[in-house]
Amino acid sequence: MDQENLGESLLSKGLISEDQLNEASSRAKRGKLPLSQVLIEMGFVTKEEAYNIIAEEMDVPYVDMSNYIVDPKVVNLIDREDAAQHLIYPLFKIENTLTIAMADPADLAAIDKVRMKTNLEVETCLAAEDDMREAIKGSYDKGDAALGVIEDVEELIKVSPESLTDVATSTPVSKLVDIILTQATRDRASDIHIEPDEDSLRIRFRVDGILYEVPSPPKHLELAIISRLKVLSNLDIATTRIPQDGHFKKRLEGREIDCRVSTIPTIYGENLVMRILNPATALLGLDELGFSPEMLTRFEEVISQPWGTVLVTGPTGSGKTTTLYAALNRINTVEKNIITIEDPVEYRLGLIRQIQVNPKAGLTFVSSLRSVVRQDPDVIMVGEIRDHETAEISSQAALTGHLVFSTLHTNDAPGAVIRLVNMGIEPFLIAGSVIGVLAQRLVRKICPRCKESYKPSKVLLRRLGLKENKSYVFYRGRGCKACKETGYKGRVSLFELLRVTDEIKELIIKGISPTAIRKKAEKEGMKELREDGIAKILQGITTIEEVTRVTQITTDMMAPIEVSQEEKVEAKKEEIKERRTVTEEKAPATSLGKTLNLNEYENKITSWIAGKR
Repeated sequence: MDQENLGESLLSKGLISEDQLNEASSRAKRGKLPLSQVLIEMGFVTKEEAYNIIAEEMDVPYVDMSNYIVDPKVVNLIDREDAAQHLIYPLFKIENTLTIAMADPADLAAIDKVRMKTNLEVETCLAAEDDMREAIKGSYDKGDAALGVIEDVEELIKVSPESLTDVATSTPVSKLVDIILTQATRDRASDIHIEPDEDSLRIRFRVDGILYEVPSPPKHLELAIISRLKVLSNLDIATTRIPQDGHFKKRLEGREIDCRVSTIPTIYGENLVMRILNPATALLGLDELGFSPEMLTRFEEVISQPWGTVLVTGPTGSGKTTTLYAALNRINTVEKNIITIEDPVEYRLGLIRQIQVNPKAGLTFVSSLRSVVRQDPDVIMVGEIRDHETAEISSQAALTGHLVFSTLHTNDAPGAVIRLVNMGIEPFLIAGSVIGVLAQRLVRKICPRCKESYKPSKVLLRRLGLKENKSYVFYRGRGCKACKETGYKGRVSLFELLRVTDEIKELIIKGISPTAIRKKAEKEGMKELREDGIAKILQGITTIEEVTRVTQITTDMMAPIEVSQEEKVEAKKEEIKERRTVTEEKAPATSLGKTLNLNEYENKITSWIAGKR
């Protein structure tokens, strides 16, 4: 990227001022230095800010090499001479594709050399030149940053194998764990899984709800890594045969991360899972979660009531806590006394009294709730209704003038009624206390960098209940470096809001089935989860595959559809046309400066191969 363009981009994004740009430009010209280097050295921008701008302009991702964990087998694919000459560094290999970091991703000669020597397809990332030199020096001289730390840990274990505490608190082990944590936060992971197998140690990150395996240290370092994390979490490192739960905070790269830690014994060693809590999540507003304008208005009306129970339902990991925090933040004022009972307290909220459940000390949801109602609360949040007693006290609190928020594990909003009945709550108490039930799921969003449109077939439109005579455009992610070839980046919620109106109350008291309650609610305007999902498909936010993955498939969707022979032929033509268009867009330009169509391209390649033989 041209350095002048870099300055203008940083200026337009408000990352630097015009005076700072002029000062840095003058110094860069005097010293004959790159503007990016001067801006970073003067502290006007961070290295990440500068290189992200350059990477965006070059249409490649930026990678920070300082804490990147690299597989030693991948490093050996490129020899040191080529790495140093062209400033290239192998990152990872997936099937037949090698991804490399480069100081100059526009160096086509270097890319071609790597492709020819490795016999692999090559994808590129941008890295800072000084980071590249350090990584190359570390890997080929002493092993890369992570490998060097691993070697230090191995030496430490040899010297003092008898003292596990000393090993766990040593500098090499601390650095290795920090590298793992840093990489997870950079990858936007919500969870880290450290899983022992018989002959190996596996590390996986959960990103956007999906688990991905990452390069892992060798098996014999398992005990050191697990012990270090247990020390951080104030767990007993000598206890390995029973589950343990802990928590720790750590500052990495200028920001504090908050981790919940859980261990369980397995036949091959202790399995450890860390939940990385992102404080920014607690600050999300309701309008950032994915509500449609109409549903957001309805939900705000529900949570603005002076008393009653508001339930948020869905499976584990569906974003219920985030929604509850957003709702509390919306109504949080100095005029209200808000108290929460949680297990665990995931995020700290200003002006709100938060209680951490501690069953060992006798502080349960039930005992806490009994005490909370004597604290003159206006709003109470109960992390989860798990039993009859909690449900009954929550209902009584709602009926005596408190606004109560809580969660339930049910598949949909009407199902919450049956769940409470099964807990032994009388239907009249449910009808009198519950004012709204919000069901939700999380779906992955289409990556904006590789988003592409396509026209759905008539058969698919019929299955979704959409009009066939209307022209629809769906979207999907093609897969790119920014999303690690998944086609998705980030998540958004699907919602289903049941407002308990007088008519719904009558059905609950009569013991009518959830199906009948659903039908009545839909007549009153309730949109089911799948409908909200279809709306987000049409808006280009997510895909049909994602909505299908997290919502129930109805009988109508599963039922066979009669398709005429003419429709089959037409669908096949559309498919071939779409493939041909995509291929033409991706086909390389010829020496004549034009793009070949599909048939010409295939013929050209066939002739080229024949000529090589």
